[in-house]
Amino acid sequence: MNVTLRVRATPSASALFLRPWTDDDVEPLVEAHRDPTLRRWTTLPVETIEDAAKWLELQRRGWETGERMSFAVYRGHFDGGEGRLAGNVVMKRTGPSRESAEVGYWTAAHARGRGVASRALEALTGWAFDVFAVEGLERLDLLHQVDNLVSCRVAEKAGYGFHQVLPAQPPFPGEGHLHIRRADAPT
Repeated sequence: MNVTLRVRATPSASALFLRPWTDDDVEPLVEAHRDPTLRRWTTLPVETIEDAAKWLELQRRGWETGERMSFAVYRGHFDGGEGRLAGNVVMKRTGPSRESAEVGYWTAAHARGRGVASRALEALTGWAFDVFAVEGLERLDLLHQVDNLVSCRVAEKAGYGFHQVLPAQPPFPGEGHLHIRRADAPT
């Protein structure tokens, strides 16, 4: 599936361009993962070019199986130039039920506080419901650790309402929040 999503610029935020990850993203991926804050919240470390190649292969396989649709998020897409890697958004459909899926995201250090995560998440959410509603997708779940207050704000800003606190469960060491967005929720 060759998918590109575009988010228009606003007076206060750059345009965003979302596309599946490619081999050209190896170096920007390693650079983004040098950030200790990003590494704190992610479970798959990307420290070397080899790590990045393995991570990108996981993303490619996810698209092939339909279980993990991950998008590289670039800020400042203008006339064919993608700008700089700003983050990642992903939809995971790993369970037997097609009624729900999980979404996730991360933002590169230089792009934080600029609305990248919430705007990219909104684009992914709209795309997911548009494409997968015919297969029965009714709900998207967003999980984050309780102490990740920024992720909580991003979830709420993107229309994912708080649902419940979840107990600690590997690989996460502490309690988490479950936020939900339904297909029939107003946008």
